[in-house]
Amino acid sequence: MDDSESSKPSLLERLSTMLLREPEDREQLVELLHSAYERNLLDADALSMMEGVMQVSERQVREIMIPRAQMDVIDISQPPDEFIPFIIKTAHSRFPVAEGDKDKIIGILLAKDLLRYYAGEEFDVRDMLRPAVFVPEAKRLNVLLRDFRSNRNHIALVVDEYGGVSGMVTIEDVLEQIVGEIEDEYDFDNDEDNIIADAAGQYRVKADTEIADFNVALGTQFSDEECDTVGGLVLQAVGQLPKRGDHIHIGELRFTVLRADSRRLYSMLVERKKPALKKV
Repeated sequence: MDDSESSKPSLLERLSTMLLREPEDREQLVELLHSAYERNLLDADALSMMEGVMQVSERQVREIMIPRAQMDVIDISQPPDEFIPFIIKTAHSRFPVAEGDKDKIIGILLAKDLLRYYAGEEFDVRDMLRPAVFVPEAKRLNVLLRDFRSNRNHIALVVDEYGGVSGMVTIEDVLEQIVGEIEDEYDFDNDEDNIIADAAGQYRVKADTEIADFNVALGTQFSDEECDTVGGLVLQAVGQLPKRGDHIHIGELRFTVLRADSRRLYSMLVERKKPALKKV
């Protein structure tokens, strides 16, 4: 055997190099992660979270923020008796407080601080406010998450290039890009019905609700030949994954996305469109 043949790497060495090679770019890293998943070295959840971590470093706040129109804001001019029912209905833990309009956010009110009001203590909303944090739309999510952790903030107001408030983002919104949807006590429980009606004639519907069940509950006649679930029906209508706050009109119904992340749709608010007023 000559020197050239003896210097060639053996089959074992070539395999080791392929399996242990360091990725040169992001695409190779993703390829290696998927290879590890296929060889049962990673489970599906671990693979999904690793991909989510990489996406967080690439995405910007504007991509996941709650749009300005969908923000639940308290007006400082309202007395507690007026805004507390709103807080109970929306069931958030933190609320931006505005003075006049949404461009003038003066602080953040924690729902738990309202316990002082019910305890009969002297209560002034301005004294209860926590400082509001403002971030630009172009801020990277990984940087925002680091800021949330270091400053112990859970919510930030998003401003555009002119300084106007364009939306808001929470630490939960960022974490959901990594671990997927985070359910809390106000989300659907696994044991609850997929369709819940309220007194206003609206329906909160899980995306995985079967179309047949949806038709029975709302008296509609959507076909389930091309898709089985309401989420599939909405995705088919828009041709892409909608974001939270998006409105989708299908027939006589309007679907408002309540919960969604970058990977899937979770729940929607469904209501019948109001008939247009006839001109006299």
